[in-house]
Amino acid sequence: MPDPLVRVDGHLDLAFNAVALGRDLTLELDELRAREGRQRETAMVTWPELRRADVAVVFGTLFAKPDRPARPGASDAAVPGYRDADGAHGQALAQLAWYEAAEAAGDARLIRSRADLDAHLAERAAAAPDRRRTGVVVLMEGADPVRTPDELGWWYDRSVRLLGPAWQATRYAGGTRQPGGLTPLGEELIDAMSALGLPLDVSHLAEEAFWQALGRHRGAVLASHANARALTPTDRHLSDAMLDALAARDAVVGLVLGNPFLDPAASDRPATFDAIARQAAHVAGRVGWQRVAIGSDLDGGFGREETPTGLERMGDFARLAEAVPHEHRGGVLGGHWLAFLRRALPPA
Repeated sequence: MPDPLVRVDGHLDLAFNAVALGRDLTLELDELRAREGRQRETAMVTWPELRRADVAVVFGTLFAKPDRPARPGASDAAVPGYRDADGAHGQALAQLAWYEAAEAAGDARLIRSRADLDAHLAERAAAAPDRRRTGVVVLMEGADPVRTPDELGWWYDRSVRLLGPAWQATRYAGGTRQPGGLTPLGEELIDAMSALGLPLDVSHLAEEAFWQALGRHRGAVLASHANARALTPTDRHLSDAMLDALAARDAVVGLVLGNPFLDPAASDRPATFDAIARQAAHVAGRVGWQRVAIGSDLDGGFGREETPTGLERMGDFARLAEAVPHEHRGGVLGGHWLAFLRRALPPA
């Protein structure tokens, strides 16, 4: 049975916010907000805020930004993007160093194995609430930082435990708004992932690449942050056929909480918790409630102004239970991700 007391978020761009955007995530959230004074994409996540929300584990990304036009007014509009594999590698390496520094400072604990996970949860249970570290499972979002597939083992040794080949298109696969299948390098990458036992995150994969990767990969599969295409009809989300295929692989799907990802009409008005509930129910209808979780992506290009009414900050994480049937709340808010990690991570 899932543990209803452990909260897990399956997708947060913590290191990108800190390294690329210069946000000091050691601050209390209100202080960070006051310093930035933003009118959109207002920050929602810091280490103290994660402690306040009692979120025990997050999937913390390595996200290298490509050199492509940003939408006007976006917080990352002035951030230089990479133009080649070395540039992507450098961005991701700097972000990984930031997670390592957060671990050394006592804010985080990198989770590389089931033994690490169990030790982390035991440590949190014994600690005072304001002293609890956040466990971080490192997820590479977009594989361009892996300069060649034979470099993947090096990243694995450096703590990467989940990998999504695409964001938009990469050298490995078609992605969001950029259709295409696996490239020859992508086929090699999937084989290298299978050999290492590295789970495949299908979030952002283009349709053709999704089916090719799912058919080729021999190991655990997840969608860290994706919703139902039936309710939000863009290639960013998962069709019912994709959801059915993920259910057959016992994959967990983390719901992403940006307004337009939840409700196509949310560009004209804020989304509500009802929109979260509709997405959760639809996804559960295809994969089963035991495979539904949260991959919020808060501060992943959207902030307080772009999230549902009532979700003002990470400290409101527990309120997501209002969008889920009572008997599934503990699992969706954390237990289902824990079960996934216990079968997907190496023992030690």
